Amino acid sequence: MASTLDLTPRTSARGVGSNADTIVYGYTAAGSAFARATRPDYFGWLEHVRAAAGCTRPIRLAGSLLTVEQGTGRVLDARHTDAMPDATIYTACGNRRATVCPSCAQTYQRDAFQLLRAGLIGGKGVPDTVAQHPAVFATFTAPSFGTVHARVVKRHTCGNRRRCDCRAEPCHARRDGGLCEHGRPAVCWARHEAGDAVLGHPLCLDCYDHDHQVVWNIFSGELWHRTKQAAERYLAKLARRRGIPRVDVVTASGKTRKVPPVRLSPGKVAELQARGAVHFHAIARLDGVNGQDPDGIVPPPAGFTIDDLVDALRHAARQVTFHTPAHPDRPEGWPIAWGEQIDLEPINTSGTGEVTDSLVAGYLAKYATKSTEATGHTSTRLTADSIGDYADPDGDHTARLIDACWRIGRPTGTPVPLSERPRDLRLRPGFVDRWECSDCGAHTRYAACPVCVAQRQAALDAQPANRPQATNPYARLRRWAHMLGYGGHFLTKGRRYSVTFQLLRDIRVAYRRHEHHHQADEHTGTLRTVDHLDEDGTTLIVGTLTFAGVGWHTSGDALLANTAAAMARERRATGREELAHELATMPTGGVPAAA
Repeated sequence: MASTLDLTPRTSARGVGSNADTIVYGYTAAGSAFARATRPDYFGWLEHVRAAAGCTRPIRLAGSLLTVEQGTGRVLDARHTDAMPDATIYTACGNRRATVCPSCAQTYQRDAFQLLRAGLIGGKGVPDTVAQHPAVFATFTAPSFGTVHARVVKRHTCGNRRRCDCRAEPCHARRDGGLCEHGRPAVCWARHEAGDAVLGHPLCLDCYDHDHQVVWNIFSGELWHRTKQAAERYLAKLARRRGIPRVDVVTASGKTRKVPPVRLSPGKVAELQARGAVHFHAIARLDGVNGQDPDGIVPPPAGFTIDDLVDALRHAARQVTFHTPAHPDRPEGWPIAWGEQIDLEPINTSGTGEVTDSLVAGYLAKYATKSTEATGHTSTRLTADSIGDYADPDGDHTARLIDACWRIGRPTGTPVPLSERPRDLRLRPGFVDRWECSDCGAHTRYAACPVCVAQRQAALDAQPANRPQATNPYARLRRWAHMLGYGGHFLTKGRRYSVTFQLLRDIRVAYRRHEHHHQADEHTGTLRTVDHLDEDGTTLIVGTLTFAGVGWHTSGDALLANTAAAMARERRATGREELAHELATMPTGGVPAAA
């Protein structure tokens, strides 16, 4: 039978979690697992795949690995994957989405928790003094694009908002007219429960502005960028009114420029609501500027408080608004602005209060592993062949959003056919009579000497350049139609806010290598993915690996590997609970610390 056992629940996401391509006849998944477990090399195989055992769709790599002495380049050892179990090296896929790979998503969530929390209390290379910086937990929502079913609780009496069972208000109670212009009910007297399937769906699909919503999603990243800049301008004006001078900073080119004495260091997570509109949960930390060390993290000038940070963010959210470029369907563009619901809560880094550093970091890390699951749509990237399965201008809410992405993101220009383009060089613009460059002596028919231009361009390429403006900013809607128009990353941060994911991954790999180094001494013929980092820095592992496939060879291999990984996760969870019990504390934020 074919090995296509899906290990994670899915709806319409084709290929998610399916195992590899090897066909085993006469075996069920349990039979294939039994055949693998009875082999003499079973425990060696299990140790070999340990680094990716919990992954739903591991990446298989094949090739050779060379141990090279640094400095001399002498090859000390050479190994090929043909001598390893399954003739491949397994590495985890690293997908952040919990619906695609729960194991990798859990690792990503823990890394996100550590990264976000370090920016609030310090550690992992971030100074501990950041705990004294003013910090705000901000939530920016999208505006209304039409009336949707909602669950509104004016007064909470529950102890846990995540499992709120309070009595909700009627959804949309109106006594003046009960029909919209399309003849559909414009009222809803139901008191929706927390998990009601109709939450987020429009009362009238024809009244809802699906085009505006997908355009807002694609431009929401630009709106966030402008909001951050507006908040920093507000703080700079506030510092000037208070008589705080600007700071002299020496740039990389050696020039000195004056910058405001205060700046924002944000970290944000995007969340797609049930209606398909994105909104942002953000941590905004207030920092100062050190002229001697521009990249250093220092406290803001004396006198700046959390109230100033809250005022700056609220002022920026209300002020920033812009119109998108012209589109054939809407020449005046669409207005882009934040919605009315903007929540700004000060963060308490002392561990007391309602909004603590652990709670905020855990809350944001949880949403970093989610995507479009709240809308019920979980497809992969859509193409011209698959768009018809999901887009429908007369379908449900999600189908209309996808159709709007594909329709608005269509090519708007009319390219000139190749047969009609001029072929004679004399007819092409930019060419002149032949001339000699006085600087280098080159003969050319270009208006500018290509030799001198290349030399100047080489110097410019080493400098950071601004991203050129896209000729059609709406073209990205087709690429991100499966994300309902949102094309940004779900977790971003300022460069100075905290450490990077790569640093956390390198620390984890080094920790695992050191932890199992004695096993490598006992089994010198075994080489795992976690062993690719050198221990003492005198040698380097150089791999000439190529992509061999995705997924496990058989469903039995997936069953054994995932079962072993699940047992390991259960042991770790039990150990944390026992440790928390001994220390008379509970794990903070709901997200345990990563190794």
